[in-house]
Amino acid sequence: MTHSLPAPAALTNSWPDDLSPLPWRTRILHLSARDVEDALSAETPNESHLAALLSPAAQPFLETIAQHAQRLTVRHFGRTIALYIPLYLSDICSGGCIYCGFAADRPRPRRALALKEIESELLAIKTLGFEEILLLTGERAPQADVNYLETAIHQASHHFHRVTLEVFPMEKAEYHRLACAGCTAVSLYQETYQRTDYATLHRWGPKRDYDARLDAPSRALDAGIRSVGLGALWGLADPLSDALSLYRHVRQLQRRFWKSEITLAFPRIRPQAGDFQPSFPVDERLLAQIIWAFRICLPTVSMSLSTRESPAFRDGMAGVGINKMSIASRTTVGGYQTPQPAADGQFIIHDDRDLPTFSRALKNKGLEPIFKNWESLYRTVPA
Repeated sequence: MTHSLPAPAALTNSWPDDLSPLPWRTRILHLSARDVEDALSAETPNESHLAALLSPAAQPFLETIAQHAQRLTVRHFGRTIALYIPLYLSDICSGGCIYCGFAADRPRPRRALALKEIESELLAIKTLGFEEILLLTGERAPQADVNYLETAIHQASHHFHRVTLEVFPMEKAEYHRLACAGCTAVSLYQETYQRTDYATLHRWGPKRDYDARLDAPSRALDAGIRSVGLGALWGLADPLSDALSLYRHVRQLQRRFWKSEITLAFPRIRPQAGDFQPSFPVDERLLAQIIWAFRICLPTVSMSLSTRESPAFRDGMAGVGINKMSIASRTTVGGYQTPQPAADGQFIIHDDRDLPTFSRALKNKGLEPIFKNWESLYRTVPA
């Protein structure tokens, strides 16, 4: 006898209720091998299939699940890995995130790159061959506000075809300004979808506003940003609940913004200033299971993995669920033109290989590193 989950509730505009995973989380531990087999054979996988693939009952099927995820990755993305690189513009932050090396109570020097420094960093990165850059800051600060970001994006768009922003939530009008300046995509992770955990982890600052952060991807897409990236920070809260909530968030945005791109990333807690220890540690086996489950249930969604993970794990996941990766990363402010101590970064990276070494590893797996597969000329921003 199987224990199939009920059909998802009708979607509404009530984000917090819609994203609650509680009915799923209660049942997920009782799913059977038959539920996992049904998920693997489903033509159009849904929420119940994701729950089955995340369940303990899926453990004996992990090799089969990985093979299925690999077939879907090749079908939709070919034997390629798209590459990007992050540039931290500022570590000035007003936030009290207990798990972040940039939190306001961390005793460290703070700065924001001057415009000339930004240009030097962009040129240093450009010489490596990248065509996609991710610009990052801490929470909103006078030294790194929307005006500052608008100028930085304008500079970056002269050198890179795709400019992604990973900063603080903004209003629709602010996102529109950045889209007009050349911002192609926005990444904004909810960190955790569990409200009680979220309130404990974010001690002060504007990031404590759960709902404002949750709705920010919608505001960005409404404003003309072409693509938004979602994710949870694995380790902060119960991973199965966060995975189910994240799936619902993706599906709601896909239904409303069906012409836009929704992407996913899978960051895990890494050592950082403050020495925060996750209450719900996620090992590599579980992280792989989560990634493969999402690939099977969201086969056309681009999924990325950063240098937070080890070289061996990244090499194993490349092309097996994951189709996009960062490399040669620095998590310090700047750091490409003038290297900075790794301990000054937001977190300590795990995969510190350079671009040629990583590219060889991909090619040894029969994968081609890709720097560009789009044309910024076709970006349109609503008036």
